[in-house]
Amino acid sequence: MDRGSPSTFDTMGTLGVEEECYVVDAQGRPTSGTDELVYESDPPAVLEGRLDHELFKCVIETQTPTFDDPDRTADVLESIRSALCEHANDHGFAIAAAGLHPLAKWRELEHAEKPRYQAQLDRIQYPQHRNTTAGVHVHVGVDDPDKAIWIANELRWYVPIILALSANSPIWNGFDTGLASARAKIFEGLPNTGMPTFFEDYEAFDRFERRMVERGAIDDRGELWYDVRPHTGHGTVEIRTPDGQVDPTVISAFVEYCHALVCELADAYEDGERGYAHLQRRELLDENKWRAIRHGHDATLMTRDMSGEIGLGELVDRECERLDVGGLRRVYETDSGAERQRHILADEGVDALCASLMLDENDLSGI
Repeated sequence: MDRGSPSTFDTMGTLGVEEECYVVDAQGRPTSGTDELVYESDPPAVLEGRLDHELFKCVIETQTPTFDDPDRTADVLESIRSALCEHANDHGFAIAAAGLHPLAKWRELEHAEKPRYQAQLDRIQYPQHRNTTAGVHVHVGVDDPDKAIWIANELRWYVPIILALSANSPIWNGFDTGLASARAKIFEGLPNTGMPTFFEDYEAFDRFERRMVERGAIDDRGELWYDVRPHTGHGTVEIRTPDGQVDPTVISAFVEYCHALVCELADAYEDGERGYAHLQRRELLDENKWRAIRHGHDATLMTRDMSGEIGLGELVDRECERLDVGGLRRVYETDSGAERQRHILADEGVDALCASLMLDENDLSGI
């Protein structure tokens, strides 16, 4: 039974980033499927043990080493991304990043043959067969299991902020969905996804996780795919909400924000604050997330106590000042990935859109 342990929660403030990207051809179109990069060749040393397929063979995931300082995010990402692009180029491929690749048509793509994914396809069926999504996951270490649960509860309100700012998936299966982040909505078609419920403490979460495994609802704890979760294997709180990004400075901004948020909430927990999670109905949190999915940078969200509303721009200003972070403001003041995709498609066409999503078509040295 693949489950974690409360003993893993032993270090505060460590960081790790997982990126899901697309393996594409020279024109930026998704490949139908390849095992070359993961199973049939040796990756560069920095990717050893940190490279795997996702559900589709054209979606590949990297994991950074654990690091301590959010200011190091740019350097860490540059090392991983450069190695991945070099590895792909050596085998005749390129790498692209977005929440959804606009030309990825799930009926034409091969699923990974890994037993874990085959079991998921058998159990979940259609929702998993069409799951061509790619996201960014940020892990922040927490040094106490009950503290991790409390922080994860509180973070639920912040998920739509990050999602709205990251919105980078307007097009799915070649169709403009009208959404800023169609990835988030498609992924919610799977079980055990979306906004998690409130957990009283670590014991309550552990009881839930154990029951899900024992009843065959999931094969292992990793199949609890909520937008934010305590990761009982790594001893982290994992924020899983951002869309995939071409621009690494956007990811750096999210890492900076997530780290500052988790550390600030940890201090609040230590000070005995009650927090806001007990006031937040899941249905209202879902409404905030829907607004982020639909409107992206133009979203207006319900306030933390759910008594009023606040525009994303004002909210970003408040958060940057409150937590002394600047990256979010730069992300907000730039067109969202969804807006850029639509503009490029309308003005320059599909070839330019595909090129704009390719990592090796962009200046990695400018991270």
